[in-house]
Amino acid sequence: MRILLLAQFYPPVIGGEERHVRNLAAGLAARGHKVSVATQASHDDAGSTLDGAVRVHRLRGTLRRLSVLFSDPERTFAPPIPDPEMTLALRQVIVRERPDVIHAHNWILHSFLPLRPFTRAPFVVTMHDYALICARKTLMYMNEVPCDGPALAKCLRCAGQHYGGLKGGVTAVSNWIDGTYERRAVDKFLTVSGAVARFNRLTEAGADVEVIPNFVPDDLDVLSSEADPALLARLPDQYILFVGDLLSRKGVPVLLDAYAKLVRPPPLVLIGRRCPPASGHRGRLHGGVRGRLRVQPGR
Repeated sequence: MRILLLAQFYPPVIGGEERHVRNLAAGLAARGHKVSVATQASHDDAGSTLDGAVRVHRLRGTLRRLSVLFSDPERTFAPPIPDPEMTLALRQVIVRERPDVIHAHNWILHSFLPLRPFTRAPFVVTMHDYALICARKTLMYMNEVPCDGPALAKCLRCAGQHYGGLKGGVTAVSNWIDGTYERRAVDKFLTVSGAVARFNRLTEAGADVEVIPNFVPDDLDVLSSEADPALLARLPDQYILFVGDLLSRKGVPVLLDAYAKLVRPPPLVLIGRRCPPASGHRGRLHGGVRGRLRVQPGR
């Protein structure tokens, strides 16, 4: 079977979603399928390459050229609207790969939606977050409290606080409109948890949905040849490890609160991108614990 995966980022960009897509692609290829990935190109890596048995197409998009729109030029997220240049590039990939199944992750799917009427391949979407109903994808209102559901005026305020007024308004309205078409265009939704299915309102809408949790590879504890020797040299002999974005919504404050209550614990090591809501804990931890938090920016 020929399978085309769509993802806004792919390694060497680091993240849980990126790792999920790479593990899925490698696993499918190992089972004898012909697997390809279409993803956004960085500044100078456009073109097609092989990642093991998986062919990776790195495509240029129009909005990615407008780096002024993004706070992190290395992570220019796909927009919740079709990107004209990306749509044309995806069409070329589909003609070349002739996929039997197209499997999308995140908002790059919006650049595929204009092509949906022109392919008979079943269209599958994995939902990793709440992007179907939330312009911020987190379902946290004003980054402070859990949101009780979308409402246009409320979404405009919340997205405006996060992205800025104009950009937030366009993002919220576009996601609101395109989400309706997305539900009709997708043949099957896969979600990483029951909560993602429920809060995206897929179950109540009668969508064909199945829960498949994030993959945990059997060799997760095997040290990669890509490991940074300088980082390894800084790690203690025994420690508690957290890897991920250093964000409140990732549970970092809860982890720090729990760690502060332990009696004579080993050092706590956090490895990930520094993010303002959580990285403020550096230097002084909850409960007066000092000097046990090590933060290493992602590579």
